[in-house]
Amino acid sequence: MFGEYVRDRRLARDLTLRDFCRRIGEDPSNWSKVERGILPPPQSIERLNFIAKVLNIKKGGKEYLELLDEAAISRGRIPKDLMSDEAVVRLLPAFLRTIGSIKPTKEEIRKLVKRLKEEG
Repeated sequence: MFGEYVRDRRLARDLTLRDFCRRIGEDPSNWSKVERGILPPPQSIERLNFIAKVLNIKKGGKEYLELLDEAAISRGRIPKDLMSDEAVVRLLPAFLRTIGSIKPTKEEIRKLVKRLKEEG
């Protein structure tokens, strides 16, 4: 989840919720709800870029792409960079039907994605 991802990186930087919220211009009460998955993540790329900057996540790096992926997935969307790859788009329906009938856990899906990224 996006919220967990950001919270883990915020804590790794020793940023309290209040300090982080002050830097990104968010209300701590509302942002806490984002971190807990109650509210959806920001949608604009500009906002996500600003959050990445505060977390010292370099634009274009692995952590940056993970941040964008988590934001898209938390909103129930497929990351835009995957949608621009025609081969991936053609295979997605079969892939989703396959995992739909197998019913993998979220952790199993995350491990699969990690393995695919490592081999790709």
